[in-house]
Amino acid sequence: VGSLHPHLADVFDRLDGCDVSKESLARASAENPHVAYSVCNTSRLPYADGMFDLAFASCVVHHVPPASWLDFFREMRRVVRRGGLGCIIEHNPYNPLTRMAVLRCPFDKDAVLLRAGKAASLLEQAGFRDVHCEHFLLLPSAKPLARKLEGALAWLPLGAQYACVARA
Repeated sequence: VGSLHPHLADVFDRLDGCDVSKESLARASAENPHVAYSVCNTSRLPYADGMFDLAFASCVVHHVPPASWLDFFREMRRVVRRGGLGCIIEHNPYNPLTRMAVLRCPFDKDAVLLRAGKAASLLEQAGFRDVHCEHFLLLPSAKPLARKLEGALAWLPLGAQYACVARA
């Protein structure tokens, strides 16, 4: 629904987004008129090869059937220029509160959570390199000490979510 796009607007000259849900895109468009949104209901992204500096998917992969995960990452790699970045944010299946939240969420009824290690492996298989993953949302505070502690523990699979970033 484009929740992160306002935070990226000043970082990139152009933002594009796609989703299978017309309803989600309508909401995203209303809240982010500066972003070009497209419906994508095929396995191929509606963009040219090497078009972007960054391909980013936030809490999307767990809705993709596991048999299609590698193809999903390959499509991310295809649309990123050489030297650009691929990034995913996903729910951490090792966090019991995250698992409970996913089980209780009707929107996540089809969800299959993947570990950060699996995501990193898929990124590498898709042609990305220099993969780095960190867990976050361990502590419910934005205070400096909590942020410092969470940063020090980011390598442990404790946080509610994780991010994997890799170079194309």
